[in-house]
Amino acid sequence: MATLLLITSSPHSNQGKQALHAAKERLTAGEILSVFFYGDGAYTASRLLWQTADVPSISDEWVKLSKQHNLDLPVCVSTALARGITDVDNANRHSLNGDNLRAPFRLVGLSELALRIDDGATVIQF
Repeated sequence: MATLLLITSSPHSNQGKQALHAAKERLTAGEILSVFFYGDGAYTASRLLWQTADVPSISDEWVKLSKQHNLDLPVCVSTALARGITDVDNANRHSLNGDNLRAPFRLVGLSELALRIDDGATVIQF
């Protein structure tokens, strides 16, 4: 059975960290997993997210997990833009000065979340 982690919490919150831990556990166990970043979870996708040297970067950890497990990292475009996170295309479209979306995160419409839920995945929100 597939699991969808709906990440709506800030990457600095305990729930944001728990989401990453849950993803690692499920992928290590060989489960089918997808994620979707929404609301404050969109902050995870900013390449300007900074941490002190003694605190692991949750954004770095998601990127590493994505590369290791070929995990797609979709982010709701509306909530990302509302939080100042944009890719090149949206920056140009909305006349914004620069972009800051970190690869391999990608901005998508909310319909992608609906499709993932429609696939019958168990949804866990963090």
